[in-house]
Amino acid sequence: MVGLVGARQVGKTTLARTLSAHVDGPVTFFDLEDPTDATRFEDPKLALEHLEGLVVIDEVQHSEELFRLLRVLVDRPANPTRFLVLGSAGPGLLRQSSESLAGRIAYHELTPFSIAETGTDSIDRLWLRGGFPSSFLARDEADSATWRTAFVRSFLERDLPQLGINVPASTMRRFWTMLAHVHGNRWNGAELSRSLGVTAPTINAWRDALVDALVVRTLPPWFENLKKRQVKAPKIYLADTGLLHTLLRIPSGSELLGHSKCGASWEGFAMQEAIRILSADWEDCHYWATHRGAEIDLLIFDGSRRLGLEFKRTSTPKMTRSMHSALSDLKLDQILVVFPGDTRFRLHDRVEAVGLALACTDGLP
Repeated sequence: MVGLVGARQVGKTTLARTLSAHVDGPVTFFDLEDPTDATRFEDPKLALEHLEGLVVIDEVQHSEELFRLLRVLVDRPANPTRFLVLGSAGPGLLRQSSESLAGRIAYHELTPFSIAETGTDSIDRLWLRGGFPSSFLARDEADSATWRTAFVRSFLERDLPQLGINVPASTMRRFWTMLAHVHGNRWNGAELSRSLGVTAPTINAWRDALVDALVVRTLPPWFENLKKRQVKAPKIYLADTGLLHTLLRIPSGSELLGHSKCGASWEGFAMQEAIRILSADWEDCHYWATHRGAEIDLLIFDGSRRLGLEFKRTSTPKMTRSMHSALSDLKLDQILVVFPGDTRFRLHDRVEAVGLALACTDGLP
């Protein structure tokens, strides 16, 4: 089995139909949001047990009992079926599959478009509009903004309740907007809970729900055995800058460049691209900060290699005290300073500045 997970409208169904068109043998496609298919899955065993070839099940999170049945079907001797299951990575989907299909399923997360897919000539457009296909490919900025506004509304009113998250849409929109305003900052659940008049555990549950739905990312802190007080709160990022800009009511590129969150927005955008270029997983990424002000935006440890990355929206990146501190305290092999541009140059024997466009074409060291 393969599980293709990703946020709503990111292109999972399109990809599955494209792949299935090139499969030799029978292909059966189910969409559990289609009333006809949902009715057939009132008895999923009857719907699936006699099928052969590739079976694609879209919006799989709508069938809570399905994963236990799939385990039985996958384990049949001379199993004649391969399953491709699609769904938003909500709590029910991941919990059911992890409990029932350990060792039998491989996951692939489909993310919004990356620079590798759109080309370096479209970096500014991708940053502003985000990577959701309908937003990025819209005729103009106004159409893109209209699509994203509709997406946010539909996601809050329809999609989150279907994932079992029963919070009023107006309340969740306020919370999501608050997260947009702290994008790139450390998590402060107590402050947000006071603002919304709910408990800290409730705020944490709402944050985790948006993380599970793949529209918010958390970046955990890294700790070393140092004689320094280190920050222990995770950082918060919205997973798509187009949705970030919609929640911040930034309609155009010119307004983005003059907005107070411009630098944080670009940091999150460049960070996601760097993680993709390095073929790293978010779960293996961290940031580091001390209470005296030293900080590194991203840490990736690949085997024995210790790599730090900084993201600076400037044309003239420079060495900082934080970089010197990180090199010394964390024993980093290298720090890469990613900035807008298509050149690279040395700032230190272990620090190199690399333009984002060049990193996307030539890779990161």
